[in-house]
Amino acid sequence: MSQLLLDIAPDRQPTLDNFVVGRNLELLSALRHALAGSSSERCFYVWGGTGSGKSHLLQACVRAALDMQQNAIYAHGSVPPQSLDMGAAVVAVDDVEQLVASAQNGDAAQIGLFNLYNQMRDSGGMLLVSGKESPLHLKLRDDLRTRLGWGLVYQVHVLSDEEKAQALVQHAHTRGFVLPAEVTQYLLRHGRRDLPSLMAVLDALDEHSLRLHRAPSVPLLKEVMQQELEPK
Repeated sequence: MSQLLLDIAPDRQPTLDNFVVGRNLELLSALRHALAGSSSERCFYVWGGTGSGKSHLLQACVRAALDMQQNAIYAHGSVPPQSLDMGAAVVAVDDVEQLVASAQNGDAAQIGLFNLYNQMRDSGGMLLVSGKESPLHLKLRDDLRTRLGWGLVYQVHVLSDEEKAQALVQHAHTRGFVLPAEVTQYLLRHGRRDLPSLMAVLDALDEHSLRLHRAPSVPLLKEVMQQELEPK
């Protein structure tokens, strides 16, 4: 029996092109226009649950700015905003709730983001902030919540299972194999809910099927998913 030596951690580099849009077309369009300089909107707050794709979008915007030779920064909310380069053209702060949860001095971190917001607005830079809840429900200082609500606010809608299935079939097509419907259904039923993890399992399935010279199938998928559960 061939030993499974698979790494099924998500490794796709987030870009705006490989973001699966679903019901988020307006948000994606607004971000593209802002990055291209064809929009006056410079501050965005995006919110949604785990696996909705908000981190993907923030990282993709930073990557797009870097590709345009702009200074851009992506930071997790646990990083004190006052430590960031306020001269950057694009700054993305992910999981803003962590300003309170992880910072030794939560109030100072929130003041840092407040100052960063004002600096980016005055300099014409682009600021993106993400959270799990809308600005109204954030457990942050009132003045900071107000600032975050001044710009464009979008909920990032989670993909439906049908949309995920379509994305998985398309991803398999780009890798050069046909994904049987029963494999897609099993993966959606038993795999992790976020799309990057689902696609990572699909990549591992493709590699495993090529190694064994067998077509992708539910039994092979079970082997791959069992490997994920085994201790490293």
